[in-house]
Amino acid sequence: LKDNVSLLTPEILDQINAVVVEEGHKLLVNKKDPVLRGRCDSFVLETDVHFPTDINLLFDAIRKSIQICALLSNTLDMSLWRQYVYNIKSFKRLYRNAQQLKRSTSKNETKKAEKDQLIIDAHTEYIEIAEEYIKKAEETIESVDSSIKGFAEKIEDLESYITHAKRQIDQIRRRVIQGEKIPHEEKVFSIFETHTEWISKGKAGVPQELGLRVCILEDQYGLILHHQVMERETDDKVAVAMVDAAQNKFPNLRVCSFDKGFYTPANKKELKSKLDLLVLPKKGKRNKEEEKEETSETFVRHKRQHSAVESAINALENHGLDRCPDHGLDGFKRYVSLSVLARNLQIIGHHLQQKGLRELQKYKKAS
Repeated sequence: LKDNVSLLTPEILDQINAVVVEEGHKLLVNKKDPVLRGRCDSFVLETDVHFPTDINLLFDAIRKSIQICALLSNTLDMSLWRQYVYNIKSFKRLYRNAQQLKRSTSKNETKKAEKDQLIIDAHTEYIEIAEEYIKKAEETIESVDSSIKGFAEKIEDLESYITHAKRQIDQIRRRVIQGEKIPHEEKVFSIFETHTEWISKGKAGVPQELGLRVCILEDQYGLILHHQVMERETDDKVAVAMVDAAQNKFPNLRVCSFDKGFYTPANKKELKSKLDLLVLPKKGKRNKEEEKEETSETFVRHKRQHSAVESAINALENHGLDRCPDHGLDGFKRYVSLSVLARNLQIIGHHLQQKGLRELQKYKKAS
């Protein structure tokens, strides 16, 4: 099962999903009113990572480097890394020392300076030992023949971890010793799931989420017509693309609603040309024409119905799409596609079940 599932690409799953939704529409769409009314919104799917700090990311990189070096050395019967377990434990001890030291809240400047110096000393020792392990790992790479079967991939992984470690050492030195603030765009939030983003959506009690945004567009029957994994994109960047992709598969999509996060003047203008009715509330102050449009009965009705998309998002999250256990960006996208497909099958199954129950009740009443 594991080997076969990995062969399913997001593109193949998207085609399967389109077929499933078409069959669902044959069962559910009212022939007198075949127009599809969509609702579009996004949510964050978390990656399976721990909370990132520059020192624990450095520990991860060094730990993996030591383990790979030990594996290569043992295979070739070299003695360079025979104490690798002890090396990892010793390095972890230095990591804990740096982790546990906190800035002083004392008003005494002398005490504050002493505590700051302790923090600098602990971090300095931590990165110096890390640099020694990196140097030793680079020596290991030079002494290993990459043409040996299976070694090229291991060496590539090792070089990747060394690159991560060097970046984290540089950032720790700049942040702790030089007092520099590291720009957000330079930060990496996982050395294993490098596509992970730091996302702050302003939700109560959720200051940040670590993962990627996923945008979905569902119709009035609860079927998800299209979805998109958003890589370093915000809602306003995908609004037009979501409608275009959904209409390519389902031309009957003529109405769609969004929340304010998808609004830009350009989006509104382009979407209006593609849809019979667009429900896209404006950010900020509205002029008289916009006020009239957004207070009309049709606009208000569809705007109130838009919140139903949260039910689809909640259902996806409750059935496993709250945290992705798969690895890599391809695995992440495949996991999302499988979840959307499963949700559509579940919706169709529910409608068939309800239809069967109604027919059974009619039969009981007739008898």
